[in-house]
Amino acid sequence: MNHDSPDLLTRPSGLRMKLPSSRAGARLGRELAAAWLRDRGVHREQAADALQIVAELAANAALHGRVPGRKFLLALQLDDADRVLRIEATDTRAEAVPVPRVPPPDSESGRGLLIVTALADRWGLVEGPAPRKTVWAELDLAGPRPVPPPGEVREPV
Repeated sequence: MNHDSPDLLTRPSGLRMKLPSSRAGARLGRELAAAWLRDRGVHREQAADALQIVAELAANAALHGRVPGRKFLLALQLDDADRVLRIEATDTRAEAVPVPRVPPPDSESGRGLLIVTALADRWGLVEGPAPRKTVWAELDLAGPRPVPPPGEVREPV
C-alpha cells in the first residue's frame, strides 16, 4: 500500500481515518468528512461549520503536530440520540499543545483555534497515551436527524 494513502474505517455513526501529515492529507480528510456528513443527512449550515472545524483541526495536526513518517488520525462521531457531532484530530506531538492566540492583523495564519472556538459548542484537548494528543470539538446539531421518505433522495449538503 502507498504510505500516502488514507487508512479508513467507517461505521454508521463514525468515521476514522489515518492521513498523511501534509496539507494534502488535511484536504483529503475534509473531503472525506464532507461525503460522510452528506451521507448522514447533516444540514448544509451545520455541515459547513463542521467542515471548517475539520479543516482547522486537520491542518493543525498535519502541520504543527507533524512527525516525519507518521500519520495523523481524524475521527468524526455522530451521536444520533443526542444529535452531537464530535470531531477529533490526533497527532504524535504531545508537547505541541495548541493555544488560541490573536495573531497580528497582517498575519496570514494563526487563527485556526479562534475559528474552532467561534464555531464549536465545546472543544478541548486530551493528552496521551504518550506521545499523542487529541484536539476535539463538538457541535450540537439542531433537530432530529432528517429521514427522507422511501424512494426520495436526500437534499445534498
